[in-house]
Amino acid sequence: MPAVRDFAITARLAFVTATVMFALIVVGSIVRTTGSGLACPDWPLCHGRLIPPLQFNILIEWFHRLLALVVGLGLLSTAAWTWAHPATRARLGGLAISSIALYLSQALLGALTVWKLLDPNVVSGHLAVGLLLFATLLTLGLRARQAARAPEPASARQAARAPEPAPARQAARATEPAPARREAHATEPASARPAGLLPLFAIATAAIWAQAVLGGMVSTNHASLACPDWPTCNGRWLPGFTGLVGLQMAHRFGAYLLIALLGGVALRAGSAPDATTRNLGRALFLLVLAQGAIGVANVLLGIPVWVSALHLGNAALMLALSLIGTFRLAAMSAGERARASAQGHAQRMVAR
Repeated sequence: MPAVRDFAITARLAFVTATVMFALIVVGSIVRTTGSGLACPDWPLCHGRLIPPLQFNILIEWFHRLLALVVGLGLLSTAAWTWAHPATRARLGGLAISSIALYLSQALLGALTVWKLLDPNVVSGHLAVGLLLFATLLTLGLRARQAARAPEPASARQAARAPEPAPARQAARATEPAPARREAHATEPASARPAGLLPLFAIATAAIWAQAVLGGMVSTNHASLACPDWPTCNGRWLPGFTGLVGLQMAHRFGAYLLIALLGGVALRAGSAPDATTRNLGRALFLLVLAQGAIGVANVLLGIPVWVSALHLGNAALMLALSLIGTFRLAAMSAGERARASAQGHAQRMVAR
């Protein structure tokens, strides 16, 4: 079907663009930690040239801008394809417009980062919008893939075959052996998810984004080593929560709360009948534990460049997995409603 192909291509374009966006976020961390944010003092050129001088810091910033350009081209292709086809435009047009708006905001903040000489608020906003764009691209891809894999409508299946008379169906059901009836009942879909798991995943997604943005604020305000030790801060368990120390401690306590939250997600997801949901819950908990260990190493080792990049990359990966889990659970809920509607329609037809 042409519509299925259109949704499938949209999904591929969105996922490829989201992957490049992930790389852009990680390289942005390297730009910050290496102090390369002003290595190209002008914008959109670099030292007035398309190809800048071949120096380390300059090349890092230039490569960051090159990745941003690739993201823009990928996003433009995704949005153009989405709007060029009626089926994708009807279901995904709003997300495509939102992605374009976020990208333009991201580009403007990138320029302001240079023009405002690395103002911490601008740089933190740059990261916040970048993570939102990454999440929006993932959502666009997930919705497109869901539409591409949607089952054939029941009306189409019914039109392809003549319906069996109700008395005949009832007679066949009555004469069916009991073990066969029990086997058929056992294959019916189980409850798709435990109650409350969808909002728990959604809260976790928002919390991961907020904690990543808070970490960006710590970095841009040069508060990463305001507490050079761990688990204490300057030898104290409860230091004054003001200034750079307060910002660092807010990030630490946010991490402790996030570990507890994702531990709850893993426990609750463990009772889900869907294996993928269970695995997502476990993966998120393992990743947040690793994230805590990376954060501690980041402080104790004096903020190495590659450890900081790993720290942000792992945060973006957690955001992606939590968003995938949230979307999957929401799709299950929609599936439950569709099945209930179909079952109700079938029962009404039999009753006639």
